[in-house]
Amino acid sequence: MLSLFKKPKPTTSSSFSVFIREASAAEKKRVYTEVIKKATERQNALMRRTATAK
Repeated sequence: MLSLFKKPKPTTSSSFSVFIREASAAEKKRVYTEVIKKATERQNALMRRTATAK
């Protein structure tokens, strides 16, 4: 059989993949909201540092 058609070997699950697969919609929304909030805070801090460095 050609290797092109071989099924890839399964890998172990990461905690992230388990979360995506098993968390409730409410839990995902809570986590996503927190991630977006922290990313926005970091971006705003970077913009403030950039503005004051000029």
